[in-house]
Amino acid sequence: MTFRQHHLAYCTNVHPAETWAETFAVLQSDVLAVRDRVAAGQPFAIGLRLSAQAALELVSDDQLDQFEAWLKKENCYVFTINGFPYGAFHGTRVKERVYQPDWTQLSRLVYTEQLFTIIARLCPAESGGSVSTLPGSFKEFEADENLIFANLYSCALTIENLARETGKDLHLGLEPEPLGHFENTAETLAFFKRFFQWCDDQDLDPEPVRKHVGINYDTCHFALEYDDCRTSLEAFAAAGLRISKIHLSNALSFDPNNPAALEAIRPFDEPTYLHQVIVKSGDTLTRFKDLPDFSDFRSQLSDLESPCEARCHFHIPLYSEPLAPLASTLDHAEAALAYLAAHPETCPHLEIETYTWGVLPGNLQKDLTDQISAEYAWVQSH
Repeated sequence: MTFRQHHLAYCTNVHPAETWAETFAVLQSDVLAVRDRVAAGQPFAIGLRLSAQAALELVSDDQLDQFEAWLKKENCYVFTINGFPYGAFHGTRVKERVYQPDWTQLSRLVYTEQLFTIIARLCPAESGGSVSTLPGSFKEFEADENLIFANLYSCALTIENLARETGKDLHLGLEPEPLGHFENTAETLAFFKRFFQWCDDQDLDPEPVRKHVGINYDTCHFALEYDDCRTSLEAFAAAGLRISKIHLSNALSFDPNNPAALEAIRPFDEPTYLHQVIVKSGDTLTRFKDLPDFSDFRSQLSDLESPCEARCHFHIPLYSEPLAPLASTLDHAEAALAYLAAHPETCPHLEIETYTWGVLPGNLQKDLTDQISAEYAWVQSH
């Protein structure tokens, strides 16, 4: 669906599905249920998540033809694909495995190029098509950045060829995330500066990168880094970097000196996803790979320097603030929408991405269609 002059979808990574058959079943049931609730009678945009297995199956035989016909019949369209999780994303330990394979691996390149073959075929000319992906790698992997650059450049050339063939605007968004190869505004700017320098060193034209590789700006992730939204987006614009897509999402915030808050955060420690924690004490940021790491650290200390705040990478609903003593980073998502209202040319693609419904504590659980519909209502009200 359109929102002002932007295309708005929710990401289907919230639904457990790894094969194409499972993914299509979700689209026919859960996704259409949301469509009927929030956009009855209107063209409905789908933020598609495809695993590597589902992508391969979709381009086999006549599956893509059939899917294209189904989209037309149901008055739906696809303008973006989430290509961050390569493999299983539900019902198993994901954690740092979500970064594997990273952009040093040929399999990541092949998978992403396959996603662009799909989105180039499916996306309307007026919306263009985006694919989001990981920020190169995970810091812990100590990846070879030259391999990342080489594979991303190869992907940029593939995207450029598809864009030329179809006449559509196609672009890849690298998604900074806490403890990713690059994770905040400063590291993102530095990464692209090194990327363009690598192009010069290799005597390669940087324009395919500038045109087709940019940033997937996740409001949860940049809030976790304590980066100001307007300052970040203005810095990226000044550097000539493209904002490929904006993820509208929300994270937990709490006072690490409050015993009640420390107790309230415990139910969010679950075994599926990585829940990085960044603590700001005075002017110092301290990063923890997961909630248990933060809890171990906190148990060994007396109070931290005040004022202090902890932010946790656990996506929570946009439409509902958590009960005290917990809080959220919702003001960052609000700031992104306000910036878009003033600068609509910044990015045409918006995606709601609260993928953690299945692991939310019981008191935050309700019918999934109700949850997603309420998130749409929140975005539209802002």
